[in-house]
Amino acid sequence: EVQLVESGGGLVQPGGSLRLSCAASGFTFSMYAMSWVRQAPGKGLEYVSTINSDGDSTTYADSVKGRFTISRNNAKSTLYLQMNSLNPVDTAVYYCEKNGLRGQGTQVTVSS
Repeated sequence: EVQLVESGGGLVQPGGSLRLSCAASGFTFSMYAMSWVRQAPGKGLEYVSTINSDGDSTTYADSVKGRFTISRNNAKSTLYLQMNSLNPVDTAVYYCEKNGLRGQGTQVTVSS
């Protein structure tokens, strides 16, 4: 059974940083590209970032480019999202995603 478990969210002030993690199990993690998506209150899912299976190719939404960094540790079957220079519009539930499957998400709230 595929399981994706996100963690690392929380309340942070504008300009702050958070590092999200996604622990994957039930499949061969190193063989799949992985993504982060988010859903702000009252809005639909928004694409954030993707990393290829080897970790040497990444893409980002324009809204997070230069502030967020996606990475992975295939030995630990874990996906990461380093988020810097956070602002209130980044407030959302963040999900890791594999082929359309998502975990339960982790809440990120940016507020003073």
